[in-house]
Order: sequence, then structure tokens, then C-alpha cells
Amino acid sequence: MKRYLLILLMLCSLPAFAQADRHDVRAGNRKFRGGRFQEAEIDYRKAALKDSTSLHAQYNLASALYRQENWQGASEALAKVKDRPDLTAAVHYNAGDAALQQKDYRAAVDAFRQALLLDPADLDAKENYIYAKKMLENQQNGGGGDNQQDQNQDQQNQEQNKDQDQNQDQQNQDQNQDQNQQEQQNQDQQDQQPQISPQQAQQMLRAIQAKEQETQDKVNREKAALLKSRQKEKNW
Repeated sequence: MKRYLLILLMLCSLPAFAQADRHDVRAGNRKFRGGRFQEAEIDYRKAALKDSTSLHAQYNLASALYRQENWQGASEALAKVKDRPDLTAAVHYNAGDAALQQKDYRAAVDAFRQALLLDPADLDAKENYIYAKKMLENQQNGGGGDNQQDQNQDQQNQEQNKDQDQNQDQQNQDQNQDQNQQEQQNQDQQDQQPQISPQQAQQMLRAIQAKEQETQDKVNREKAALLKSRQKEKNW
């Protein structure tokens, strides 16, 4: 099983998207690169609240959750943007990797297939597709895909993936350094904040998640009211 593609989307890459989330996404990116993944998660969730259609917020939120080994959360974040026609193969690749971590081999097969359709030359996606398909067949045949050999191989892959992820992150940072250096310097001067404690981070997460639920409940109530109104009109 190959590495997870932890590539932070840069704000300049998709200028057509709404910009209400830019401040929080930038702040989250800096914390992510500093290894402060929980704090980065908070910033990305703030950005998603401001703009629920933000590709930057959802994609980077998935990366932060993955680094915290919250595989299900990463999958849910990617699911919100996986059907966007402008997405790259990396999103489907990451969705497949998160599904593998949860041993959801059916979802992994589908995700890697989509990644290969978008980028047939991706050998990692091809290898992971074959692996996920084999594990799915073992699972369907009652093998479960969880024997000792698989566990040992997963352990070796995790060690290799850790080094590969670090190298990939460094490469991504170097590639974008020249392009974003001036913007980063200006933004850093404006957005410097003291590091928050884990307890404060948890409190902020709970508050943001509560706001997300409140927003979803409001949308559901509006949908229900609209449906009821339409039904009355039809009956009349």
C-alpha cells in the first residue's frame, strides 16, 4: 500500500472559488506545516463554516484529520468534494487510502478506479487498486483480509509511508516556496497568534461542530417546510 498524498491546496490554484475562507485556510496551512494538526483542523472547519463549498477547506481538513488518524473523518471530508468535476486524481487517491485504513475495501476499489480514470499513468494508484481489489475478494470469500502476513505488511508500509509522507510534504513546500514567500510573509505578520492549548483546541472544536450541526438542522427544517408547502399546494 503506497503513501497518502498529503498535498495542501494552494489558494492561488483555483481563483474561481469563493474567497471567504482564505484567511482561515492560510492559517490552517501554516499550522499544518508546523505539525499542529488539531489546530489546523479548527481553522479548516472555520473556513468550511464560512463557505460550505470551499474545496480548499474540505480537502485540507481531510489531510489534517488523516494525520490525526481520524480515518472516518477524513473520508467524510473528502466525500463532500469527490463529485466535483474540477477535482484532481489526488482527491480520489486519498479517499481510497482513507478507506483502506478503515478496511472498507469496496470504497477503496471505487476510489482508486476513479483516480486511475483521471490519471492512468499513476502507478501508485494502480498498485493500490490491485491491492484493494484483492483484499475485497478475500473479504467476500470469508478470509477477511486480516491475517498475520497482512498485518506485518501493513506495519512495514506504515513505516515506509511515514518517511515518504515527510519527503512529499517537504517537496511540496519547496515547490511552492518561491511562489508564496511574499504572500506568506505579509500574512504571517497579520495572523500571528499564540499557540493554543489542547484543552482550548477541544473547546473550539466542540463549538464549531455544534455550529455545523445547528446549520444542518436549520437546512433540514427549511427543506421540510418547503416540502410540506409543496404537498399542500398539490393536494389543493
